Amino acid sequence: MVKLTFYGGVREIGGNKILLEDDKGKLFLDFGYPYSKYRVFYEEYLKPRPGAGLLDLLVMGLLPQLEGIYRTDLETENLWQQFRRAEHYRKLEDIDGILLTHAHLDHSGHISFLREDISVYATATTAFIAKAVQDSGTSSFDQQVCYFTPRMEECLKGWKQGAYVASSSGDRQRRFCVADKLELSEEAENFWGKATRRKKLASQLLGDISKCSFKLRCFPVDHSIPGACSWGIETSSGWVIYSGDLRLHGRHGKLTESMIKEAAQLHPRALILEGTNVDKAANVSEQEVYENAFKAINDARGLVIADFPPRDVNRLLTFLQVARDTKRKLTILPRDAYLLKTMRLLESEIPDIAQEDAIVIYQETTASKTPALWLRNIYQDYSSKIVLAKDVRSNQGDFILCFSFWDLNELPSIQPRAGSRYVFSSSEPHNEEQEMDFRRLHHWLERFQLRAFGLPVERNGEWEIPEEEKGLHASGHACGPDLLRVAREIQPEVLIPVHSEKPEFYVDNLSNSGINVILPTEDGTVEI
Repeated sequence: MVKLTFYGGVREIGGNKILLEDDKGKLFLDFGYPYSKYRVFYEEYLKPRPGAGLLDLLVMGLLPQLEGIYRTDLETENLWQQFRRAEHYRKLEDIDGILLTHAHLDHSGHISFLREDISVYATATTAFIAKAVQDSGTSSFDQQVCYFTPRMEECLKGWKQGAYVASSSGDRQRRFCVADKLELSEEAENFWGKATRRKKLASQLLGDISKCSFKLRCFPVDHSIPGACSWGIETSSGWVIYSGDLRLHGRHGKLTESMIKEAAQLHPRALILEGTNVDKAANVSEQEVYENAFKAINDARGLVIADFPPRDVNRLLTFLQVARDTKRKLTILPRDAYLLKTMRLLESEIPDIAQEDAIVIYQETTASKTPALWLRNIYQDYSSKIVLAKDVRSNQGDFILCFSFWDLNELPSIQPRAGSRYVFSSSEPHNEEQEMDFRRLHHWLERFQLRAFGLPVERNGEWEIPEEEKGLHASGHACGPDLLRVAREIQPEVLIPVHSEKPEFYVDNLSNSGINVILPTEDGTVEI
C-alpha cells in the first residue's frame, strides 16, 4: 500500500509538499513556498521572525509539523515538545529525498529549511537555475535552496529565549542529484561548487538519481522556466506520475507531448496533476506573444519598457528577437545576465551576451560601491555591455528596457519622454496585494506619460486586459482542455488534482472516463 500525504498544494496554487511512502522508502514531491498561506498572516513589513527559527512557521501552519526533517540549527530549545500531541505531528527521519520539478520558489522555496543531507533530485538546469537565483538574490530563508550558512544559538543579554546568528563555519551545500547524463565543463563545475554569493563552498559534485531507493523516471516538460520536469516513481502499487507544472502551447511543447506518451506506456496507478488554469479555454502561444509585442513596439519613437516574469527565459528570448527586428537593444538587468550566463554553461543555444549585439546590461543608478561577488563578475565580464541611466535617457529610441514594477524607481533618473511605451507581458493580479501594486503601476505610468500595452485595467472591481491588447502573455500552465487531454491520454487508474483552486473541474469532466478522481485534503492521506 502506497500512502500520499498532502502537506501543501491543496486548493492553492503552489506550495506543493506531497509525501509519498512505500515499503521502499519515503520521498517528498516538491517542497514549495506557500505564497497564498503566507499572505493570510504576513506582508512586506510583517514577516516570520528570523531569530525564531522554525517556531513561527510551525505554529502558523506554514511548515508541516514533521520532526526530524528540518535543519537542527533552526530548532529552538525544546521546540518539538509543544507539537507532539498535535493532530498532524509526526516524527519523520528517514527521507530518501525531494523530487523537485522546477526552480520556481512555490515548488522549491521551503527546501531551505530541510537538513542538508536530504538529497534533492532535479534536472541539471533546475539545479543551476536555483543556484543562480540564490547567488543573485537576497539572503532570506526561502532562497537558501542550494546552500546555506548554519546559524548558532547565542543568548543575548536581557533576552532569555536567545537568537540565531550566522555561524563562522562557512556555507553548507545541499546534495543535488540530477537526472541528466551530462559531463560538466570545468567552468560549470566551478560555478556549482565554488562561486557562491559570498564565499567558497566545500565542493560537492552533482550526483545522479540512481542513488535513490526508488526507480525513477524524469520526463522533461515545457513550462515558463527552463529545466522543468514531471516525475515517475515505481511503487509497490504501480507507477505514480507527478506532473509538476506544464503546458502544451509553449515553445518546447513537444517535451510535454513526449512525457504524455511515455507516461501512458507505464499504465500508471496514479497521476498527480496540476490544475492552475482549469478555467481557461485556450492559451496564447509564444509566437503570438512575439507578433503582438512586435506590433506594440515597432512604431514606437521613445523608450520601450518590457515587463515580463522573472526567470522566464523563453519570454526574454522572445523580446530579444523583437529587439533585433526593431533595431533596438534589449537592456537586461544584471540578475538576468547572470541567469543567461549560468544557463549557457549547460545549453549552448542560449545567446552569448558578449557576442550578442542586441543585448546590453543596465547598471542601477544607486548601485553599491561594494557589489556582491556575482555582480562584480558580471560588470567585469561584460564591461563593454554596461549602460547607465544617462545612456538610456539620451538615446531612448534605441532601447527595450526589461523592467518590472519593482524597478520603476529608476525612472526619475531616466525620465522617459512622452510617447514612450510600457509593454506588459505577464498575468493579471491574483490577490489584493497585487491589485494595490497594479494601481501604483498605473500611477507611475501616468506620471511619466507612458502608454501601456497589455496592462490590466480595473473596471467595476475587476481587473481585465483590454480586448484589443490581449495576446502579450503566454501562460506557463496548460489550459483546461489541454489538461483533460493530458489526463485522458495518460489514462491513470486514479487522478489526484493539486496546484489548483478548482480541483472539482476534474470530477465534473472525467466522470465517464474510467479515471477515478480523488480530491486530496490538507494534511490528509490518500492510499493507493
